[in-house]
Order: sequence, then structure tokens, then C-alpha cells
Amino acid sequence: MTSDSHTHARPASVESGRAAIGLTLAALASVALNSVIAALALAALPDEGFRKGLDLREYAPLTVAGILLGTLGWHLVRRKARDPRAVLRILVPVVVVVSFVPDFGILAAGATLLNSLALVAMHLVVAGITVPTLARVLPLPRA
Repeated sequence: MTSDSHTHARPASVESGRAAIGLTLAALASVALNSVIAALALAALPDEGFRKGLDLREYAPLTVAGILLGTLGWHLVRRKARDPRAVLRILVPVVVVVSFVPDFGILAAGATLLNSLALVAMHLVVAGITVPTLARVLPLPRA
């Protein structure tokens, strides 16, 4: 009886399929939870006034784009970094905090603090769903 060291490795197509399914589910869950946040914020905001980023047509495509960009970053760190876990431990929180900049930037355009905080919450939701999904479907090598 011979053993093949490759028997435990998954074919690339299986890994790609798992990643695609996982990321699709992460996108659907993120958009769904962001819809709840947007609905709550819109219900609390005055009818008149500037509102930004709380319409499905605005946040859904940006949610998906953020997930795809985050996945690209994860993939590059996973492939290139000597210690991807250490890099991502710093990079993920930094990127999430930087994503708040436009959320607070809309205050200058006349949006309310509640509008801005709703967008911050949306970014936290996307990161909170996407990072564990990526850890599962694109696992990091063991140190």
C-alpha cells in the first residue's frame, strides 16, 4: 500500500468554488445586515436634510467592492508575506479604520452624525463577516 502526499490537498477548482460560495454568502449577509442598519438610520433621521450612503443602490455595490478588494488584499498577503497572520493582525484593523474617513467626511457635506455612524457600523459589519469568511475559505498557512 502506497501513500500519496497529495491526497489531502484539494484541487484548485474546489478551493476556488469554496471561496466563491463563501464570499457570495458573506456579500449577501453583509448587504442584508447593512440594509437593517440603513433602515434604522433612515427611520431615525429627519425627513429633510442631506443623506448619504443609506440607499441600497449606494451601499450594496460598495459592500461587494469592499469584499472583493479585501479578498484581493488577503490573497496577496497570504501569498507574499513571510508571516501573513502577523501582517493581517495589523493590516485589517488599519484598513477598517481608514474606511471610516469618508464616513466622517460626509459631515462636511451636511450629513448628520447619525448618518456617519450608520456608515461606520456598515463597515464594521462587512469586516466582521468577511474576515472570518476569508479565514475559512482562504486559510492562512500555519506558522
